[in-house]
Amino acid sequence: MACFRMCTLIFTVTTDLNYDQRMQRICGSLAGHGYDVLLVGREWAASRPLTAQAYRQHRLRCWYNKGKLFYLEFNIRLFAYLLSQRAAAWCAIDLDTALPVWLRARLAGQPFVYDAHELFTEVPEVVARPAVQRLWRAVESFIVPRAALAYTVGPALAQVFEQRYGRPFSVIRNISRLEASELPPAPPAAPAGGYILYQGALNAGRGLEALLDAMPQVAGRLVVCGEGDLSAALRERAVRLGLLDSGKVDFRGYVLPAELREVTSHAAVGIMLLENQGLSYYYSLANKFFDYLHAGIPQLIVDFPEYRHLNQQYEVAEVVELTPDSITTALNGLLRDNPARYHELAQNCRRARLAFNWQHEEQQLVALYQSLWVPQTIPA
Repeated sequence: MACFRMCTLIFTVTTDLNYDQRMQRICGSLAGHGYDVLLVGREWAASRPLTAQAYRQHRLRCWYNKGKLFYLEFNIRLFAYLLSQRAAAWCAIDLDTALPVWLRARLAGQPFVYDAHELFTEVPEVVARPAVQRLWRAVESFIVPRAALAYTVGPALAQVFEQRYGRPFSVIRNISRLEASELPPAPPAAPAGGYILYQGALNAGRGLEALLDAMPQVAGRLVVCGEGDLSAALRERAVRLGLLDSGKVDFRGYVLPAELREVTSHAAVGIMLLENQGLSYYYSLANKFFDYLHAGIPQLIVDFPEYRHLNQQYEVAEVVELTPDSITTALNGLLRDNPARYHELAQNCRRARLAFNWQHEEQQLVALYQSLWVPQTIPA
């Protein structure tokens, strides 16, 4: 079936579509290459109206917002909605939407695509609960072999999937789009008034507790963009440390992508810290690493394989241990004590962004979806 253009592709997530930059890139690129794209996600009580995109969007609203009942309700609502839709291919992003999407594709006799944003069975919230992990591993072992096409965000995760299931996994990295305007030259030192920035979910395993514990001794202030399971606990910790009253930490909550890019452009240092609480984090390749790089700002990273490999190529970050002392030393070095080092890393960011950008990934993405309509055998 020659169906490279004007085919309908349906993607499903459990996120609020306004904040899912990865899916905005993927769906926007495919829509720009002639596909009719529908992205289905989740609506919260506090969700803002959907931002305009080049593709269609739909959000499902649930009575339950977390736990087993949420996943059960969302999957039932998602399947019911998908029954009313028609598509040429059906794509589930991660395991939490995979079963209804696979079933809908099966009923239609059409390709099922699996996009692994992470190694879902190895995220900290799942690893900490063995019974839950066994359930999701069963779902994974059922879903992955049945996908006509499968891809993930980094080479290390692709290798894990390939070793588990003996099937190829392509890689589409979650990288920022290279903007037409050039960055200004790397500054000779950290800019006055520049802040430390963390963007992303406030969940377990993100190194945020150690970061907050370091902040009383750091020569700068921290801006936090995002929310998550630890939102309340981290704010309470900041209060106990006197960080809110002193203005050392600013929790901004959810920030729309366009606004976040502006916030990032004025930062001095980015934070990309993870704890080894499961293979998903250990082998991750997070979008914030590239967001900081594209903004031209140095960052702190941990010594995990993907970040180590990229940093050895271009040296855009300081590698730290997840202790307050290590974080304090690295941040003060970049912000105050070693301007030459700051300039070096910032200059390297400007070189690296030319090699790592969405324009390169987009070509591979489009080629992957075109390959769906090359004659092939789809597993039962």
